[in-house]
Amino acid sequence: MGQNPRILKSGHHSDEFYRQMWQQLTTTGHWEGEIWSRRKNSEVHPKWLSISAVTDRRGRTSHYVGISSDLTAIKQTQDQLENLAHFDQLTGLPNRLLFHERLQQAITRARRSDHQVALLMFDLDRFKEVNDALGHSAGDFVLGEVAERLERIKDEADSICRLGGDEFCLLITKVDNIDEVAQAAQQVLGLFTQSFKLNGHELHLTPSIGISLFPDDAEDAETLIKNADTATYHTKKNGGNNFHFFQASMFEAVLTRMTMKNRLRQALEFEEFELYYQPKIGADGLTVRGVEALIRWVQPERGPVSPADFIPLAEETGLIVPIGEWVLRQACKQSLQWQKEGLPHLRIAVNLSAVQFQQPQLAADIAAIIRNSGLSPDFLELEITESIIMENLETATATMRQLQEMGITLALDDFGTGYSSLGYLKNFPINSLKIDRTFVNDITDHEDDRAVIITIITLAHLLKMEVVAEGVETAAQVDFLREKGCDLFQGYFFSRPLPAAAITRFLHDHFSRPEIP
Repeated sequence: MGQNPRILKSGHHSDEFYRQMWQQLTTTGHWEGEIWSRRKNSEVHPKWLSISAVTDRRGRTSHYVGISSDLTAIKQTQDQLENLAHFDQLTGLPNRLLFHERLQQAITRARRSDHQVALLMFDLDRFKEVNDALGHSAGDFVLGEVAERLERIKDEADSICRLGGDEFCLLITKVDNIDEVAQAAQQVLGLFTQSFKLNGHELHLTPSIGISLFPDDAEDAETLIKNADTATYHTKKNGGNNFHFFQASMFEAVLTRMTMKNRLRQALEFEEFELYYQPKIGADGLTVRGVEALIRWVQPERGPVSPADFIPLAEETGLIVPIGEWVLRQACKQSLQWQKEGLPHLRIAVNLSAVQFQQPQLAADIAAIIRNSGLSPDFLELEITESIIMENLETATATMRQLQEMGITLALDDFGTGYSSLGYLKNFPINSLKIDRTFVNDITDHEDDRAVIITIITLAHLLKMEVVAEGVETAAQVDFLREKGCDLFQGYFFSRPLPAAAITRFLHDHFSRPEIP
């Protein structure tokens, strides 16, 4: 009271600001706007101020009346909304929206200055395993730690963002030399040499990095992002923990992959799948003791598609579940057909994928398929790899016991290449072991492979398991395996996988026992 309002001056505004304010007041008699002011306790705050001139009877200005509203709460709310809109709440990094704005600005500046922009995108290899095994809180901890580590390598001209999930990006806004970009990628890789420690767990994660450059790889933000993402996929496909610069051939490969995914969805409907069968021969080298069913895909427009190409895609999309059910139904149907033709009752083997094995109703679904087909479970064998079992040992063992109790035979496929130990092996409800072809290939030349095979055969027989050798291609391999007690042979030496009509002729032409031993 009795003081000039200048005592509330914040110091945030220039003399020009006040000059324009007074000019408008004297000209129009009113000024309104946002201003920074000072409280009684000297705290500076924003407010909305409305000043009006009051005139006397002669029309001369006698007073000024100012009415103000405190904007502090409104400003705080605006800041919070701005933060929510542009920053990732878990890591504090700029989010996808702000990243797009900064990328577009960087490209605009680069066009004017005629320099390059580099975009490094990466995600974490096997991050899903962290969430599945330890929970999403553990995954969130890892993402927060990754963000903290990335801040260590951020240059003032760069922007680091989290795009979502486990996907991050590093934007280098001015590239003078391509080696700088490779060096930045190496720095990102270096951040992951140290493990992540969480509640007694030591997690080792690695990134897959993809790099695209403006204007070499793209002239707009959307294409630059797409190309970096393509290069990231290429890195992951080649084992991860590395970086690759985008190349046009990568996009062609991704396009082919996408096309195949779409065609794969139609393959069942259009009946483009077919089962081939490879015989399992007894130790006498003559007797057919069983067959393995192997899926083949023949596209009308491009012919046969390698299982190595489409099986991973089927697993990735989840289509392996209905495809696997189709294989099982067709195998059961074929086995019954052979029995009706008077052929010996052979056990038919079907492979189970990891995705199938994770289905909670697997045993019930298989039981329904067998029941509907009319085939006795004694004539069905399911082949499971070590890695599938070890993903969730307790659940896998319980599922295998359910299948075995139904009368189904279980085989451990690719034995020796997975993660199980001999201690686990004795507890698996397994009827037979299949020696992986990588050991069989070199048994005539490498003593180590011979020693491994002898050990597997001895161990399996002690555990009362049958032994099948895959990939048998020479007489010398047959002689060695027979001498060491291998029970069954499977490979090109006896027969390639054959379509139903050809394998039927093969079975008619070879001696086969009338019953399963």
